[in-house]
Amino acid sequence: MRKKLWLLSLSVLAGSVLFAQTKPVAFKGGTIYPIAGKPITNGTLIVQEGKIIAVGDASLKIPADAIVQDAKGKVIMPGIVDTHSHLGGPEGGDNSSALNPDTRAFDAINPTSDGFKKALAGGLTTLNIMPGSGHLMSGQTVYVKMREAKVMEDLIIVNEKGVFGGMKMANGTNPMRGTNGFPGTRAKSAAMDRDLFVKAQEYKKKIEKAGKDSSKLPERDLRLEPLVEVLQGKRVVHFHTHKENDILTAIRLSQEFGFRVVLHHVSEGWKVYEQIAKANVPCSIIVIESPGGKLEAMDYSVTNGAALSNAGVLTGFHTDDGVTDSRLLIRNAAMAVKAGMSKEKALEALTINGAKMLDLSSRIGSLEKGKDADFIILSGDPFSVYTKVEQTWVEGKKRYDIKNPEDKAFLVGGYKVYSTDREEYHNHDDEIGNQ
Repeated sequence: MRKKLWLLSLSVLAGSVLFAQTKPVAFKGGTIYPIAGKPITNGTLIVQEGKIIAVGDASLKIPADAIVQDAKGKVIMPGIVDTHSHLGGPEGGDNSSALNPDTRAFDAINPTSDGFKKALAGGLTTLNIMPGSGHLMSGQTVYVKMREAKVMEDLIIVNEKGVFGGMKMANGTNPMRGTNGFPGTRAKSAAMDRDLFVKAQEYKKKIEKAGKDSSKLPERDLRLEPLVEVLQGKRVVHFHTHKENDILTAIRLSQEFGFRVVLHHVSEGWKVYEQIAKANVPCSIIVIESPGGKLEAMDYSVTNGAALSNAGVLTGFHTDDGVTDSRLLIRNAAMAVKAGMSKEKALEALTINGAKMLDLSSRIGSLEKGKDADFIILSGDPFSVYTKVEQTWVEGKKRYDIKNPEDKAFLVGGYKVYSTDREEYHNHDDEIGNQ
């Protein structure tokens, strides 16, 4: 009951956003990529009080009291969903244990970080912010909207499952330290995961057996509570993995314990795309321009997007910021297109597919009546190197405008802007495993 009341209060706070105006705003004359349908030339998008109230072609009737913005020559598409970010200085587990499901990125992030301004310059409107991958389980992620914020409650977005984050797990070399209770081998890594999930299964059975009788409930266990949500399907596991054998181990664990999983990075996904597709497991991939940095990513291929999406795998993109700068996520999708991924699939991977991975597709990811007014206005074709994000709107409020010198500084700034969160994100155990 205490947890339900806490979640309710967060939902209320997260929904109490002051929108830019109560009058409708119409964007007229641009090319609209609604994602839910075919592109609309000379289209019209109408938003009001944070929601999309209509989208269509030039024949769409605009309310008489609407504020009309000329979008001729521009491209309008949904705000970009970054399924894997480290902005805001998130922290997770520490050296006390390799498994830290009780830690929450929510409690560590600086909501006023300038890193969010950088992301807005890249057209990002929703982020999944995670601790690093230096642990088998580094803690709970947090889903945030790029609203103006003073406290974390201003940013969080509660999804269809009633939670505002997933669970970060990792395998491969990052969590394999062989000291201080951390595993030294891949086999031990999987064994430690299994051991904790068995405990979570037993804890879940005790809760179910108690039913409505609170006197029979087991003593609260903050390590196991979020894992019960994982086992119930409420909280998805975001699993850092690179090599083909590690990818299959992650899938094997999810099938053994029946939890939902999104595979992240999957550098060698192109080798096992058939098995991934058969398991019906989504993949959030990163596109890097200069492969290197770790041996297990040696066989990374920019063809991952094409291989996975052509096989029917739900595929999304992420920055892993600062591995990839948040300002460049669209460009990275363009690189996947160049390597064989269709433009349509790449646009879906930037928007609706990420929303599905976070259980937020009923609110974001496409331009449809009733959905949140999260969208971006581009100067041209989304995949052209010359195209810039000119405006970023979150829930009907303009959060970034290239004509504003202060905003533009975050688009064109150098290392100071790029590294804006690196001092905050200082935990060595997390730092070694971002990619």
